[in-house]
Parts: sequence; structure tokens; C-alpha cells
Amino acid sequence: MGGSVVTEKDKSLTPNRENIKRLSREIAEAGEKELILVHGGGSYGHPIADKYNLSEGYFDVSQIIGVAKTHQAMVALNSLLIESLLSYSVPAISVAPSSFTITDKGRITDMNLSNLRHYLEKGITPVSFGDVVPDRSRGFSILSGDQLAARFALELGADRLIYGIDVDGVYTSNPKLDRTARLVELLSLKDIEENIRLGGSLSTDVTGGMKGKIQEAVNALRVGIKVQIVNASKPDIIFKTLRGERVTGTLLVK
Repeated sequence: MGGSVVTEKDKSLTPNRENIKRLSREIAEAGEKELILVHGGGSYGHPIADKYNLSEGYFDVSQIIGVAKTHQAMVALNSLLIESLLSYSVPAISVAPSSFTITDKGRITDMNLSNLRHYLEKGITPVSFGDVVPDRSRGFSILSGDQLAARFALELGADRLIYGIDVDGVYTSNPKLDRTARLVELLSLKDIEENIRLGGSLSTDVTGGMKGKIQEAVNALRVGIKVQIVNASKPDIIFKTLRGERVTGTLLVK
């Protein structure tokens, strides 16, 4: 669930309560029993991380308070999502990446998923998020929800990886800036490797926007995991996607 969907991305520390409530209902109604949810930072994590230059790693003691503030902001957003999901009887539980993940130069190197596997076996829905995590080279790094979701899919043998964003899918350019932008309904590995021109995020995003999502999805795609990019800000799209129904969006194929 993209940060631009679950927050008002241009209003600091402001959740999109309407979308959160609707997505919670759709997830509950879809009835998917083996599901991991990951959400981005939007107006919670990104502005703070940007203020303290956390994407550059540790270089000054003044950043330490920024690490704590960024993590706490993400925990606060995560709590809102958990509360909403619980209100629809989705057995959601918070799982903070900083407690089980280590990166090196921003890429995941160590990840203990024993707790997540246990939750899934018991029918519990883990809800994780982009976070500030320990980094072997940089001291700490911003771990994007995009990288996290793709790694979960790989490590846990997911059937599908779904990115829910605030546009209909991947476009030839940014549809919010270019009226001639065309939706790419089918995107192959060859297309990706030839660097198809993709639109980025309109607001500050320290983790990379649309290109980042595509790049993270590639490894999952290569091992046969179905990857979909759909518009989670539109009613019933996530419900239908989880149910396996056809929706407008971008399908990534090997």
C-alpha cells in the first residue's frame, strides 16, 4: 500500500482515513488468508527522513534524533492501519523491519522471518512498513516498503506481489504531469531492462517512486511470482485484485 494512498502525501503527518478505512474493508471482504501487508511512509516517514538526510546514511550525531522520529512516525501510521484492519476483524499485527532486518548500502542482507512465518501459519496478517534499519556500511538506511515487499515475496514463496499506488499502473511518463501519458498494461522483463521511460513521484520520496517499484519487482518476477501494479486509491480495485479478478493496471511478465 503506497504512502500516497494511505496518507495525504503533501500534508505532513496526515493520514488518508477514507482510503485506510476502505482498504481495510476490501481486504476483509476479499478473505485472503495468507497475506502480508506492507505500507509506505507518505507524509509520515518521508518528510522527516528528508529533513535529517537519512537516505545518505549516518554522518553526523544530529541525525540520531531523526532516526528515532522517523521510526516513531512510521509506527504511528502503522497503528492507524492496524486499528482500522482490526475494526473489520482482520487479525492484523504490527511487524517493524528495524527489529529483524539489516542492510548493507541500502540493500537487505539479513532478515529473520521466523516470526512472520509463524504468524502466517496461525492465520495472522503481518503488517509491516518502510523503516529506518541498521546498515553495515552506512550506520543506518531507509528501507523502502517496495524493497521490503519484494523481499518478503521472494523469501516466503508468495504467489503474487501487488503494489497498490495512486495511479492506474505504469505509464510511459508521469500521468499527473503529462496528458499524453499512456498506461502500459503489460510490461516485460525485456522492457524493464531496456529502461522504458517511467514517471516518478510528484512529492518528495527518498526511496525512488515508480522506477523503484519496478526495480524491486524484477527479482520476484524472475522466479515466477506474479507482479501487479494497480490503483489502490480507487474503490474495489484491491478487493478485485485479491480475488483474482481482472482490473485495470499493469501486469509484469517474465
